[in-house]
Amino acid sequence: MLKIAVPRESAQGERRVAIVPETAGRLVKSGLAVAVEHDAGRAAGYPDAAYTEVGATIAADQRALLSDADLIVMVRRPSDAALQSMRPGAVLIALLAPLGDPSYVQRLAQAKLTTLSMDTIPRITRAQSMDALSSQANIGGYKAALLAAEYLPKFFPMLTTAAGTIPPAKVLVIGAGVAGLQAIATARRLGAVVTGYDTRAVVKEQVQSLGASFLEFDLGADAEGAGGYAKELTAEQLAKQQAGMKKAVSESDAVITTAAVPGRRAPLIVTKEAIEAMRPGSVIVDLAAETGGNAELTEPGKVITTAGGVTIVGLLNLPATMAYDASRLYSRNVFALLQVLLKDGAIDLNFNDEIIKGTTLTHDGKIVHEPTAAALAAPAGAP
Repeated sequence: MLKIAVPRESAQGERRVAIVPETAGRLVKSGLAVAVEHDAGRAAGYPDAAYTEVGATIAADQRALLSDADLIVMVRRPSDAALQSMRPGAVLIALLAPLGDPSYVQRLAQAKLTTLSMDTIPRITRAQSMDALSSQANIGGYKAALLAAEYLPKFFPMLTTAAGTIPPAKVLVIGAGVAGLQAIATARRLGAVVTGYDTRAVVKEQVQSLGASFLEFDLGADAEGAGGYAKELTAEQLAKQQAGMKKAVSESDAVITTAAVPGRRAPLIVTKEAIEAMRPGSVIVDLAAETGGNAELTEPGKVITTAGGVTIVGLLNLPATMAYDASRLYSRNVFALLQVLLKDGAIDLNFNDEIIKGTTLTHDGKIVHEPTAAALAAPAGAP
């Protein structure tokens, strides 16, 4: 019987769990053995008892749990100690972020693990139910709008009171991917006047369909890359973007930034000069803080207030602050991937399947993920 292990997450501030009881029960019913480390789901709102009720077992010792597992499922990268406890040939599924640190993938290959990264799922129709980046970005965008409302010393909606009328807040959302669109929708539901911006002209209709206006600059060319992601701008395009953005930022009460390019530092969009032009009390929520930030003054992991009175929220891993639902969605993403990976209760690595090929990083001691291998082969400083 295939043994699936769910260890407790070790990354700082991580409250999510990779498999929730709902999914564990479905796996057990399909004839698989699921073992969960003691208290792995507690921070997310899933006690051990919820797992035992659906047929999973609870393991007190992580090392024993991992050394006996055929397949290990995690949210974030395992610690070095956890990695050393996994036996060669085991399969690891997690958000491994290979392009952010290709050298880490070498360590996975050296450990002779077969690894599948939930953040390299191909963006094709058949894989939509497995798209963990989208499911977690959706939560991040929602929480970003709430944080903007929390830190802004103004109402989001227009209010008519006996003491007079309060105008609605003006919110600018930079980046109209999954996180940006959810931030737009949430800010609109809270009653703000919202403007969305993206370098990809194709998302204009999506922004407008949510009741927001669309901010446009002439960058000379569309910036949509492979898989629907934004591609990195040229230096000339970035300069045009920053110049045009200064006016829009200065007129906004709250700015939510979500722009990211896979495997790269987050593009700098909101310059120091633009921040200094904002009114005191204004707020920036920088969802790109994990990869350096879209705002020049963002301090990752911190909430700061500039000398000019602008609050910049650079908090990390917002999905973990909503761990119950974030875990539930991630767990469903993993379950959908397992429907492709497992055949008749056994692991079937079919590299002719574009989902398996695009998601697998290492196998049999080798790096098989082409973009990661290319990143490792590139000379230092190469684009």
